[in-house]
Amino acid sequence: MVNTVLRGLAAAALCVLPATVSTPAHAAETLPLTQAVASLSEATESRDGYSRDKFRHWNAGIDLADGCNTRAEVLIHEAVTPPTVGPGCRLTGGTWWSYYDATAVTSASGLDIDHMVPLAEAWDSGASAWTAQRREAYANDQVAEQSLVAVTARSNRSKADQDPADWLPPTAEVHCQYVAEWVGTKLRWSLAADEAELDALEGVASGCPDQTVTYEPAP
Repeated sequence: MVNTVLRGLAAAALCVLPATVSTPAHAAETLPLTQAVASLSEATESRDGYSRDKFRHWNAGIDLADGCNTRAEVLIHEAVTPPTVGPGCRLTGGTWWSYYDATAVTSASGLDIDHMVPLAEAWDSGASAWTAQRREAYANDQVAEQSLVAVTARSNRSKADQDPADWLPPTAEVHCQYVAEWVGTKLRWSLAADEAELDALEGVASGCPDQTVTYEPAP
């Protein structure tokens, strides 16, 4: 899933520089959760000018030939029992596990695709300065599995656009995972965090000594 671009060194430089191992431009990195939280930039957030329409979704997904949009592709990928994919990418059958609230779901219509870091929160944290194309890439990001997650509509709507200072999954056992995925998404997209959010992240991270965060910076 990790895509890297190897950049060659100029021949003249090779004549004068010692041999080195080239580092991928967007190499994945794994950090302890506490260190990952400390890597976030702190900034005051602003929702001025925000509109959900500024993040185009769902688009045609990563497989342009399958006739499914991003939402459907995520549902197919995350299914515990694969659904049947019919004409027009209509999904029937299948089962899913909503980890936010430890709930099994047997109908795709009972699921929302949650943006791990909600669109409004992304806007507040730096996406307001992005191009429309980058916001679309963010809103449909399937390269990083933690960016989009299939969960019950109930839990997704309970979360809404809140950050971990105001909302964590009702299932306490997954708080370490959830915060790791939140932090990984923010690091992937170079999004900042405000003071209250950082305090909440640090509080959870202190109780997750074995939790790591793996992320690949978005191109």
